[in-house]
Amino acid sequence: MKILFLSTFSIFFLSAFYPADSSAHYDKILSHSRIRAREQGPNVCALQKVMGTQKKYFSTCRNWYQGTICGKKATVLYECCPGYMKMDGMRGCPAVAPIDHVYGTLGIVGATSTQRYSDMSKLREEIEGGGSYTFFAPSNEAWELLDREIHSNLIDNVNIELYNALHNHMINKRMLTKDLKNGLMLVSMYNDQQLFINHYPNGVVTVNCARIIHGNQIATNGVVHVIDRVLTPAGTTIQDFLEAEDDVSSFRAAAITSDVLDTLGKPGHYTLFAPTNEAFEKLPRGVLERIMGDKVASEALVKFHILNSLQCSEAIMGGAVYETLEGNTVEVGCDGESLTINGVKMVKRKDIVTTNGVIHLIDSVLIPNSAKQVIELAGEQQTTFTDLMAQLGLASSLRPEGRYTLLIPLNGAFSDDILRMDQRRLKIILQNHILKTKIGLGELYNGQKVETLGGKVLRIFVYRTAVCVENSCMVRGSKEGRNGVIHIFRQIIKPAEKSLRELLKNDKRFSIFFSLVKDADLDAILSEPGEWTLFVPTNDAFKGLSDEERETLKRDKNALKTILLYHLTKGVNIGNGVEPGVTNILKTVQGSKLFLKMVNDTLLVNELKSKESDLMATNGVIHVIDKLLYPVDVPVGSDQLLNILNKLIKYVQIKYVRGSTFKEIPLTFFTTIKVIEGNVQPTIRKEAGRKTMKVGGGATIRKEFTELIDGEGETITKVIQGEPIIKKYRKIINGQPVEVTEKEVTEERIIQGPEITYTQITAGGRGDAEEKLKKLLEEEVTKVTKFIEGDGHLLEDEEIKRLLQGAGTEYTKVTKVIEAEPQIIEREIKEFHLEEATGRRGQPPKRVPGSPRRRTRLVRP
Repeated sequence: MKILFLSTFSIFFLSAFYPADSSAHYDKILSHSRIRAREQGPNVCALQKVMGTQKKYFSTCRNWYQGTICGKKATVLYECCPGYMKMDGMRGCPAVAPIDHVYGTLGIVGATSTQRYSDMSKLREEIEGGGSYTFFAPSNEAWELLDREIHSNLIDNVNIELYNALHNHMINKRMLTKDLKNGLMLVSMYNDQQLFINHYPNGVVTVNCARIIHGNQIATNGVVHVIDRVLTPAGTTIQDFLEAEDDVSSFRAAAITSDVLDTLGKPGHYTLFAPTNEAFEKLPRGVLERIMGDKVASEALVKFHILNSLQCSEAIMGGAVYETLEGNTVEVGCDGESLTINGVKMVKRKDIVTTNGVIHLIDSVLIPNSAKQVIELAGEQQTTFTDLMAQLGLASSLRPEGRYTLLIPLNGAFSDDILRMDQRRLKIILQNHILKTKIGLGELYNGQKVETLGGKVLRIFVYRTAVCVENSCMVRGSKEGRNGVIHIFRQIIKPAEKSLRELLKNDKRFSIFFSLVKDADLDAILSEPGEWTLFVPTNDAFKGLSDEERETLKRDKNALKTILLYHLTKGVNIGNGVEPGVTNILKTVQGSKLFLKMVNDTLLVNELKSKESDLMATNGVIHVIDKLLYPVDVPVGSDQLLNILNKLIKYVQIKYVRGSTFKEIPLTFFTTIKVIEGNVQPTIRKEAGRKTMKVGGGATIRKEFTELIDGEGETITKVIQGEPIIKKYRKIINGQPVEVTEKEVTEERIIQGPEITYTQITAGGRGDAEEKLKKLLEEEVTKVTKFIEGDGHLLEDEEIKRLLQGAGTEYTKVTKVIEAEPQIIEREIKEFHLEEATGRRGQPPKRVPGSPRRRTRLVRP
């Protein structure tokens, strides 16, 4: 009874002076073990024992619910928690374990071998007496695992060797597990040898990589922690080990070449996975020579084997990711008694403890992506692409010093039909998956255009949760190597070759829809540059439509345009770029909303399944549907038209309002500005004038020109300096799409030689927009003077910009010098979209201070 009272008082006394620490992971895990075993009675802890071994753990929640440790099945044991014991006839462990001095406590915790060796070495008297000690006591199994030769030497010289070895397990201070902080260095009672403490989040506490398996057994003169191995002194650095160990001479040479070896001689807490010489011999000779001859690659290789944290093998109970000195990560796990790196068993020898870390010898060389050639970055799911690259000679053409981007489709993207193609066509396909420059994931942005090795231009589309190149979207797995980057794609990338109009015209499935587009005078729009998404019904959507009914549709052009333009939206919306399961609301050109969703890899348009998606065009994308779309918020006022629509559209209820009519949709959403400029050689007479003409089917607003025809003309120099251009686009930054605004610097060019400039401005649209532009420009034309003799000037760029800005558009101008006979060069500059605005007109642009006004001058000789 006296002993029981003393034990209870001691625990209470120590608890008062050693309050629980929130960072003490060991104590937290122990508390969880108590909770799991609460049904077994008081002070019972639940442990997991790895089947086939004697290893027991107070395990984490993850290991507990998985029922495994290091991939091996674990059984549940219930034992008394440290410091408690059973009593006959009572549940659980209601009694406090008796308290004794350190020597007696060794027997209480079952470390009888250590107790016996303490008696043999005359240490007993010391640990029975006064003082305050922490004894890291090897378990009986730990002594059995000790190398036989070392064990014999200790037993043969108990007064010195064994006594010193036991002193190396002691510190002259009581420390509970909560005091054993991660990274703490303690000094042992033998020759001030260092003891390195690691306290891991999973509750494992190690001393020189020996795991505490039974902690905090209080003694009257200290505390005993039972550990799973016998400690050996750590007196050298990692650098010292590498310089002395012949079996790692190849890695040592790489460390010297890359100037990393000296780092491993400095203080720190490193983990080195050191490949043996045998591991280096497994590498292909060409790969090893290339890496060793490249200092950057060799440095990356060496640093990829080093962690800036100390990871003992006994602390690893499952897979965890750690950052290397190279910057990338490795996954360190375990498989039974073996350590794994990136899922592969490769550790030959574990836990070589040094003064600045721990070494694990491995039998494979870890090569980081940064030391690999771009073609070597591909994984098992991209072997079809890499095999074809090798067979067609493209892999060998990628220079080590080059900079490439490989857009690699998954193996499943290569159908049998593609693989049966002749090598010439197959080579072209692969070349269009190789970019001429190195572009990382963070450098891609929406609207970007990149050129392939095959000479094709590919467009980049950035969405909320996807990045796509033409018809194909990326999957996870982008990697950056020594001479390039790879991005992984779901499908083979198909560069666009034809416009939306050409795709409709050439595909018989769309003949009826295309005919209606032409009837509505909308087909020219589908040929112009731009970015559009067009939902195209097949001929099946018009089954039962008679010629008479079709004529009825044609007669009401406003109704026909309303229906057709409901199938057209601004922007390129790739099917696989749509976030799965989420409704995307698009505004159509007609004005109503359209709902897009991806469900089970199928694109739904207003809940209608797309039969085929992502037919890429040079000016957009087509998604094929088998039903005609109709905006449900637009009423029909004609009985005849209602009957036709109800015949074609049965999946929605069309609203009928007698007498309502369809409003005209002005084509202000699509206006093209054309600038025609040319230069002629002077001839024999003087003449000046003004003409109006028709170009490319659009109404020409004005052509202003001056021509010198007498004399040779005189060489002039002209400076072209444009206004700054503001670009807004989306770009991937840290894996997330971000809106970016960019100001483009003004470009200057010098053109020399006799010239006369022709300028023509064309409005490609019809209706209100064209009339507005024409009216504005006609009002200003009288203010233009023509050069005949003396000073004069043509209509200047700033004036043209001001006029066009008033119509709600932009202006871009290009000048090209042409030799020989007089001729006019026509070039379409860009597509402009005019947004409808009420009550406001565009403001004229401000001229950049200091920028010269541009004039075209003709000088007589």
